[in-house]
Amino acid sequence: MCGIAGILMRSNVPDRNTLETTAQMLRHRGPDDFGIHVEGPLGLVHTRLSIVDLKGGHQPLEGPDGQQVLVANGEIYNDPELREVHAHRGIQPRTRSDSESILHAYALKGIDGVADLHGMFAFALFDRRDGSLLLGRDRIGIKPLFVARLQDRIAFASEIKALLPLLPRQPDLEPGAIAQFLENQFSTGPHTVFRGIERLEPGTCLRISPDLDCQSVRYWSALNVKTQDIGLEEATETFESLFNKVIREHMRADVPFGLFLSGGLDSSILASELTRRMNTPLQTFSVGFKGARMDDELDAATALAKRLGTHHTPMELTRDQVFGRLVHSIWAADELMRDYANLPTSLLSETAARDLKVVFSGEGGDEAFAGYRRYRPSMERRLKALLRPGSGGFRTRGQWSGRQASRTFGPALHRAIKETRQPFINAWQGTPGYWSDIQRSQYTDLTTALPDNLLVKTDRMTMGFGLEGRVPFCDHRIIEFGLSLPDELKIRGREGKHFLKHWAESRLPATHLRQPKRGFHVPIGEWLQGEFLDRLGKRLTNNRAVNEWFRPEGISALIENQRRFGTASRELWCVMQFAIWHRLFVEGPIQVPRTFEDPLDWII
Repeated sequence: MCGIAGILMRSNVPDRNTLETTAQMLRHRGPDDFGIHVEGPLGLVHTRLSIVDLKGGHQPLEGPDGQQVLVANGEIYNDPELREVHAHRGIQPRTRSDSESILHAYALKGIDGVADLHGMFAFALFDRRDGSLLLGRDRIGIKPLFVARLQDRIAFASEIKALLPLLPRQPDLEPGAIAQFLENQFSTGPHTVFRGIERLEPGTCLRISPDLDCQSVRYWSALNVKTQDIGLEEATETFESLFNKVIREHMRADVPFGLFLSGGLDSSILASELTRRMNTPLQTFSVGFKGARMDDELDAATALAKRLGTHHTPMELTRDQVFGRLVHSIWAADELMRDYANLPTSLLSETAARDLKVVFSGEGGDEAFAGYRRYRPSMERRLKALLRPGSGGFRTRGQWSGRQASRTFGPALHRAIKETRQPFINAWQGTPGYWSDIQRSQYTDLTTALPDNLLVKTDRMTMGFGLEGRVPFCDHRIIEFGLSLPDELKIRGREGKHFLKHWAESRLPATHLRQPKRGFHVPIGEWLQGEFLDRLGKRLTNNRAVNEWFRPEGISALIENQRRFGTASRELWCVMQFAIWHRLFVEGPIQVPRTFEDPLDWII
């Protein structure tokens, strides 16, 4: 796991000092080593977290004939199998680094070789033969890659904060992305909050010629998945073999690993699968909240850890610990996203990183096997489809009421709010006509909320402490299998993930399998009260960035609603995050906050 960045100039030579500044911006992703390569108009940056080939995996790497140069972030899980294939074709590796398989696959098949890679990755490969640069990103979007295209350069980086120094000036903000963050808790699609900085979309490669012409190539899409005509027992047998292979590949590492154990089904399955393959106790980490009325899953996770014999670290967090992590988590997330789970995930990551470099997590299981309640057919869905057409009643409502938005959003945000549903509509309507509404719901989340929210949380919060997050349920083969199952194997009555629960019956206690799905909740609403709320109201109403994008009277009304009824915590949290994010990334210069900060100190 690493950080990458680089620049291809039309005519000039990249400035090495700028590349070194970029490398410093990525050192949290790769604290073990770094490399900078300048060659004519090309500059490449790599910061390394050593997981495989601890001594010999320095990057940039060169291809077998010396004609390619590579920097890569992530893990190629099927590297051993690819090495055998490549050896039969006469290619002998120079290192034990799994990233070298990217070079060899390209040497044999060109851009088509990317489809041979199993794993999570983002890479930049320079081909000296024609001066082209190839950028690539894994199928699901587990690893990030941002790109900025200008007249005189194309720059890229694993994180936006590392891309900004490579640009001649600070880009303007994009109102549409800010409005998406407010309404959907994240922005999705190619456009980011900075105008002109785009996400390279999952399953995509971008080939850049020496004169900076770009050609986008989609090498994988879930739209090609067809529904299987398969029964429960046959599906169980097929999945047994598939999941065994995926877990075996994901366990490949030259360092010890652990697991974030939430107590839910997906992380519990991973705990069971990992422990039965290990000779030493698996290290597990769980979190709950001290003094909160809201139930958490700490007791369930601790009970399962005891049953499986893991080396368990339970954490019971206080309000001050959670609020004190906000500024650092905003810095780490890089993008605007209101996922409360960022906060405990950041604290878990800091704890796990003291002893480990790799941790497993259960993201992707709900999307692959239809675990969310919102996937279930209902009268409510049918009514929503009539009132707000375009996505079958799925993801129709934003997180702000119409009255709140009109009273609080400034003119630019008010104009942009009309388009915040469009990514969900586009995803829904782009699916094959023979798919079911459950499949369409899965696909919509697989291409929006999963890569641009949940996996952002996993990647950025772990990498904020030099910790690699592995997500086996996001392996593209698992996603394809789950998406292809008939509806009756996914949802039965009020039960989601029917198939996965059936498969796991021999591994986990029945009481654990059948517990109601609760999701992962953080009691922000309970805690956003009292003196902190009073201080927050004064800071927000006097903040320059807030007054530029929001209406002061609307902010005051939110504070009063929260004080009297406790009904505006989500909206206020968004505005508070925006103010802190603006201070960190726009008002600059970008600085690394301490892991514990009073968030109100960053709103001035």
